[in-house]
Amino acid sequence: MEYGFTTAAYVVAAVLFILSLGGLSGQESAKRAVWYGIVGMALAVFATLIGPGSGLWLLSLVLIAGGGIIGWMVATKVEMTEMPQLVAAMHSLVGLAAVFVGFNAHFEASNVAGLDAAARDGLDGFAALLAHKTLVELNILKVELFLGIFIGAVTFTGSIVAFGKLAGKLNSKATKLPGGHMLNAAAAAISVLSLIWYFNTGGFLPLAIMTLMALFIGYHLIMGIGGADMPVVVSMLNSYSGWAAAAIGFSLGNDLLIVVGALVGSSGAILSYIMCKAMNRSFVSVILGGFGGTTGPAMEVEGEQIAIDADGVATALNEADSVIIVPGYGMAVAQAQAAVSELTNKLRSKGKNVRFAIHPVAGRLPGHMNVLLAEAKVPYDIVMEMDEINEDFPDTDVVIVIGSNDIVNPAAQEDPNSPIAGMPVLEVWKAKQVFVSKRGQGTGYSGIENPLFYKENTRMFYGDAKDSMNALLPKLD
Repeated sequence: MEYGFTTAAYVVAAVLFILSLGGLSGQESAKRAVWYGIVGMALAVFATLIGPGSGLWLLSLVLIAGGGIIGWMVATKVEMTEMPQLVAAMHSLVGLAAVFVGFNAHFEASNVAGLDAAARDGLDGFAALLAHKTLVELNILKVELFLGIFIGAVTFTGSIVAFGKLAGKLNSKATKLPGGHMLNAAAAAISVLSLIWYFNTGGFLPLAIMTLMALFIGYHLIMGIGGADMPVVVSMLNSYSGWAAAAIGFSLGNDLLIVVGALVGSSGAILSYIMCKAMNRSFVSVILGGFGGTTGPAMEVEGEQIAIDADGVATALNEADSVIIVPGYGMAVAQAQAAVSELTNKLRSKGKNVRFAIHPVAGRLPGHMNVLLAEAKVPYDIVMEMDEINEDFPDTDVVIVIGSNDIVNPAAQEDPNSPIAGMPVLEVWKAKQVFVSKRGQGTGYSGIENPLFYKENTRMFYGDAKDSMNALLPKLD
């Protein structure tokens, strides 16, 4: 009966998780999709608590309550600008959980192996499952838990480094130790040898050595990736956490963990591919190197940045018929999305065609700008992807770029030696007038100079993005 209910509950939870992932693809269905995920997870936890091998009720309830309280506190305090680093931090917890579960499975398997036949008959839960495995199945278990711990350890330290870079606590530039890729290759080779050692002996020492190597790989791998690649890194770590969960699911014989891990792992991998394609990069080049590789000296930028005040921008907006707004991470930092939404409503009320252009890697997290605009209640039907709107820039009167740099950089098309050469970008410079809202004259997160700021049809609207957008509102006719 216990097995039957748990299996049925897991099937329902898996369906809810699939519906949740599917619903997150559109703004209209996203809220409902989140509730599918919440209900699915609640059902999965309940079924696990009352299912086979359940016990330690008080400890379980205390841990669930503690985790729920911490999660609620974090959710109420974290700003939208901190969402990328929060996601990275959550990935690290998934990786650490996979490591602990893998170690526990190893210790349990060692304990069961030391029992006689009579003692094995009185076991229940995971121990009973281990007691009835054949030698072949136990060997497969060793590989499964080994892989689960390896991927989990890589995810753990990799996510911590990603958190540090996104939060500004670590240098965002690509940094490697002397030896570079050879260190990673050596650590990977030691891990493979440890697998062979563990497979033949079942001892804890090779498992511990592999864990240390995996922790190093996760750290060194992500330290060697530049800040401009962080959207890909976050998605990649999401994929890693899923595969770690799936591997541990095989070890525990937990069907739901296998399904959910595979969903998360595959969706993260697909999203990483989409991010790489949007940057004209291969996944391997992102993982093994910093942001872009130069083939020669970058093209010199000529001219000067010409500033403009709120009156000048307002005049251009009043005279324009079509306006495209390009948001970036600077909008998130300034928390300007509400002011941008109000500006949009005012322009649209005057009959102007206002749309948003979203680059796939805008911000520090896949979909970061979409979430901010949805939070500010910007109509989803005027939020366009790069491929949908790029060809409309030549017919646009005014483009307002808010805190974006690399995704609107013409050097990607004009300079073959640029670190972002070949990367698809929003071709904002083709519009009649371009206004760039920036705090100052600094470069973007990747430290690459932007020729857009020096073009004849570009004016720099310096200042805090939120204050700048609010300054425009009373000046619009």
